[in-house]
Amino acid sequence: MIKALLIIDMQKGSFTEETPRYDTGGVCDRINLIAESFRKSDFPVIHIQHDSSRFKRFIPGTEEWEIIDEIHVDQCDHNIQKTANDAFYHSELETLLLNHKVSEIYITGCATDFCVESTIQSAIVKDLNIVVIQDGHTTADRPHANAKTVIDQYNFVWSNMIPTKGSLKVLSTDQVLEANAK
Repeated sequence: MIKALLIIDMQKGSFTEETPRYDTGGVCDRINLIAESFRKSDFPVIHIQHDSSRFKRFIPGTEEWEIIDEIHVDQCDHNIQKTANDAFYHSELETLLLNHKVSEIYITGCATDFCVESTIQSAIVKDLNIVVIQDGHTTADRPHANAKTVIDQYNFVWSNMIPTKGSLKVLSTDQVLEANAK
């Protein structure tokens, strides 16, 4: 089974003093551990970057568009540019997955309740096998709930969702690393 790791929107413009994210350091450490595990197994690691040029934000080539320093990027990693919350929408992601014959995607990144959620929903209707890294995604506090509550809510929803032909699992970093070590 060929797996791919998606690292969604871990960009400098999303991690500012004005937009603090829950457990950024821990999430980055866990993403890096999983990414290294995938690289050692020759599985694709895919960094997805949001291009919001039409709104004069996250413009390619600007500092806010860059991946945060805490996330390790290797020369063998892939980069996909997206223009909507859904990483599949008018991007090269699906083609990249097909070209690598990927049968299972692992999802991490920012923001749980926007781009991570949209990408998961899109993957579900594409009948993909999905693993969400329970402790590998983050978001900010929202008016109705703190970030930890939002993350826990989405992990609960994804854990109990009925997928289409593919599967949908929510696993911790430790569970993923243990499975990859076998």
